[in-house]
Amino acid sequence: MSYSDPTQLGLLACPGGERFAEQVVRRLATIYRHRFERKVQVMSDRYHISKELVTRKINFANDIHSSLLTIPGNVSEYRAPRFKVNAHFTWFPNGEVKAEILDSVRGKDLYIFQDVENRQPCKFNDGRDERILSVNDHIFNLLVTVDAAIQAGAERITLVMPAYPYSRQHKKKGREGLTAARLGQIFENYGISRIITLDIHSREIENCFNKLRLENLHASYQVIEKLAGIIDVGDENLVVLSPDTGAVDRNKFYASTLQKPLALLYKERDYSKVTKDANDSNITEMKLLGDIHGKMVFMADDMLGTGGTLLKAMRYLKDQGATKVICAVSLPLFSATAIDDFDKSYREGLFYRIIGTNAVHHNELLKKEWYIEADVTTLFAQIISLLHHNRSLSPMLDNRVIIAKKIKKTMTAQATHAHQPSLPL
Repeated sequence: MSYSDPTQLGLLACPGGERFAEQVVRRLATIYRHRFERKVQVMSDRYHISKELVTRKINFANDIHSSLLTIPGNVSEYRAPRFKVNAHFTWFPNGEVKAEILDSVRGKDLYIFQDVENRQPCKFNDGRDERILSVNDHIFNLLVTVDAAIQAGAERITLVMPAYPYSRQHKKKGREGLTAARLGQIFENYGISRIITLDIHSREIENCFNKLRLENLHASYQVIEKLAGIIDVGDENLVVLSPDTGAVDRNKFYASTLQKPLALLYKERDYSKVTKDANDSNITEMKLLGDIHGKMVFMADDMLGTGGTLLKAMRYLKDQGATKVICAVSLPLFSATAIDDFDKSYREGLFYRIIGTNAVHHNELLKKEWYIEADVTTLFAQIISLLHHNRSLSPMLDNRVIIAKKIKKTMTAQATHAHQPSLPL
C-alpha cells in the first residue's frame, strides 16, 4: 500500500458523530496533501528530476496498485482522496433506527465515528426529523451502523469514540455489572478490530478484551498549547494540583513536563449518594496536601459531568488562598445544569478558565468567556493515517518530547517579548 494513496481508507459518521468526523476528514486531507508534496520534493531532489515528472510517476504507481481501474483526477497533479462514506439513517415512529451505507465499502479500512455524549439534535430521515439522543440511543445507532458495514463487506472496522461509554462502570464494589468491559466485548464479538478513544476513565478496561485493541489518546499537547496562550507557563507561582487520587498520574505528567510542584486534593465521598447536579454532590470532606497560598493553580481531569465535585474543589482552593484556578478536562460532558452552575461560579470568581477538547460537542459552551476549546481532531487524523498504513503510533502516544519542545519555544517567546523595550508614544 502506497503511503501517499489512501484509496482504501473510509470514514463513516453516525448521527451525533458528524461534526467530529467532518473535522477529521479536513485534517486528513491536509495531512495527505502535505505528505504528497513532501514526497515529491524529496524524490525530485534525490533523483534530479522535475517535480512534475515525480508527480506523474507517483500517480502512475498509485494507479497500478489501486483496486480501481484508475484513480480519478489529473495525472499531472495531486489527486485529493475522498475519505467520507455517505450513509442514510432512518428513525421509525416506534423508536427503531436503521443505517444504510450509500457508498461501496467492500475491502475498505473503515473508521466509524460516534460521539455518544452529543446532546445536540441529530438529523434523521434526510433531515426531516430531529432527535436529541441519550447515550444508549447513540450506542444502538452505532451498533446498527457497524452491522451495516459488516454486511457491506468492509475489510476492517475501527470505532472512533472520543468518549468511551460507561467508562465509569469499570470496577465492581458489590452486586453490579462491569458495563464498560461488557460493552467493549460486544463490539469485539461484532468483529471490531480497534477502538480509538480519548483519555479513557480507567486503563483496566483494556484488559478485558481478547483481540480488540484500544488506542487511548491523550490531549496533553493540545491542553498545554492552550494553557500557554492564557498564562506564563514559566511563572514560578504556578502549581499543578491533582483534584483527586485517581488523577494523580495525569497531573504528575503535567507537573514533570512543566517542571512545577505537584499538590493533591484528597476527597472523602459518600458512595451511597448519587450526584445529580453541581449543588448536590457526594463529597463529605476535603484535605489539601501541598502549598497553594498565593499561587496560580492548574489541575487536569479526564471528564467533567455535573461539575459539582470540581466546583467544590475550586471554592476550597480559593479559600486556601489560590490566586487563580484553571482546569483542563479531556471530556467536557457538562451534564444536567453544569453550564449554568459554572457561569454562576465564574461570576463569583471561583475560577479563571476551563480548557476542554472538542471530543464532546456543545454549542452553548463555545459562547462562554470562561471556556477554551482545544482541538484534538488533528491528533485523531494523524492516528488514523498511521493505523491505516500500519505504522508505529509511539511518537503520538508518548508526546513528552513534542511537548518539551513546545514549552521551550513558548517560554523563549514569552521571555523575548518581556525584554523588548516599549516604543515611545
